[in-house]
Amino acid sequence: MVKLMEPAFEYCFELRCQVDEALPLGGKVPGEGLHFARVSGGTFTGPRLSGRILNSGGDWWTGEGLTVRLDARYVIQADVPGDGTVGVEVVNRGFWRTTPKVFERMLAGEEPREEDLYYRTAFQFRTGHPALAWLTESQFVGYARAEPGFVIIRVFRLV
Repeated sequence: MVKLMEPAFEYCFELRCQVDEALPLGGKVPGEGLHFARVSGGTFTGPRLSGRILNSGGDWWTGEGLTVRLDARYVIQADVPGDGTVGVEVVNRGFWRTTPKVFERMLAGEEPREEDLYYRTAFQFRTGHPALAWLTESQFVGYARAEPGFVIIRVFRLV
């Protein structure tokens, strides 16, 4: 049997996405069904890239029980030395889920630990700028957490 490579990740940056209150788009049970939350700004910083998040899109998420399927699309402006800022389309899909016990604690006002939630995403980036080709030629994953009015995502490149 051939020994498989172990995955390795490079930390690239952390997104601080400002998100508006979710708007229900249907569903018979509160919190379930399709929702839309506008991405209305923010910033990102890290060893590979920094810049700002534009008021440019949102997250269409679908809740079912204690699992939420995420589907976000928005635009960031990356700082590129010598070129100023460059637009990049972000498509970010993933999952948020937890256990009934943790959810009960959340309803009681307790902040969950990051380990108590499965809040993971996968990214695709699109831009035509040659200095940012590395974004369009690799697979990226994110570890996310919520803060009031924000979704924070640490972005890693699978190497």
